[in-house]
Amino acid sequence: MTKNRTSMADIAAHAGVSTATVSRVFNGVGQVSADTRRKVLTAIDELGYDRPTPERTPDTPTIGIIVPELTNPIFASFTHHLQKEVSRAGGISLIRTQTPGATSEFDHLSSLLDHRVSGLIFVSGRHADLLADLGPYFNVTQHSIPFVTINGARPEIPAPDFSTGDALGIRAAVTHLHELGHTRIALLGGRTHIVPALRKAEAFTQIMGELIGDHAPIIEETFYTYEAAAAHTASLIERGVTAIITGSDLQALGAIRTITSMGLSVPDDISIIGFDDTFLMSRLSPGLTTVHQPVASIVSAAVRNLFEALATPNSAPIHEDYVFSPDLVVRGTTAHAR
Repeated sequence: MTKNRTSMADIAAHAGVSTATVSRVFNGVGQVSADTRRKVLTAIDELGYDRPTPERTPDTPTIGIIVPELTNPIFASFTHHLQKEVSRAGGISLIRTQTPGATSEFDHLSSLLDHRVSGLIFVSGRHADLLADLGPYFNVTQHSIPFVTINGARPEIPAPDFSTGDALGIRAAVTHLHELGHTRIALLGGRTHIVPALRKAEAFTQIMGELIGDHAPIIEETFYTYEAAAAHTASLIERGVTAIITGSDLQALGAIRTITSMGLSVPDDISIIGFDDTFLMSRLSPGLTTVHQPVASIVSAAVRNLFEALATPNSAPIHEDYVFSPDLVVRGTTAHAR
């Protein structure tokens, strides 16, 4: 960037600060609060200028973040908020994705350890799989590298976990449908060797028994994808269900596609509830009734906990569960049962 008065003034106006503050950020001199500096950097990015360099010092923490594939909007949301919160805390993010069929989570982990990261964040990773080998997580502990997990608590792992209350979300969804007169309700979720899917299934069985007296409700296990849900929905309709609760918004969209292709209507014939409340779900027609994951709150707490651990390197890692309450967002895909 050419540091002329006009560009400085543009950035200052965009950020709502003085040109002197912009100058201090560029030159790295004087006192500028973290929030003000972030506003200036955001303005620089949005206006298309080059950021001042270097931003990183030898003491800047590097945080390895491993997430599943980013084609599911919920993981893109977690990644966006994690990068923002790590930056807010003064760190640099190294983001890796564990797309099926490509580089595995533990290959990424080995690479991040070679890069001598300061801390690690695992989102819906192998820690959430009841069939997975947990040895690599204990290896991280032996390296004295603090880490946290998100959405997939395992008491065996000596690290704090920050998760959405899956059971609370399913209970709210079933209660809503019951109040609308539905009794033939199915859960179209994930494979139950994955912790969040198991918790959803267990909660669904319990609340269906309590409210409706159905102690063996219809539960269909599949992948958290549009295509998988679309393929499994027809058989649920054939079994006479009037409402379907899905394990993700993508699954809900797949279910809706199959329902409409069968000449049926959502919600007049079949009610649908998603899970995640990802971007654009409120913009659909009709808008998707779904369980909102409190992503921002989960991420903020997880990053804060990790940086506290970085500040106290001699503290022993322990497992703690932090459960965040989801909200049912009622929109247009649920209606009274016929």
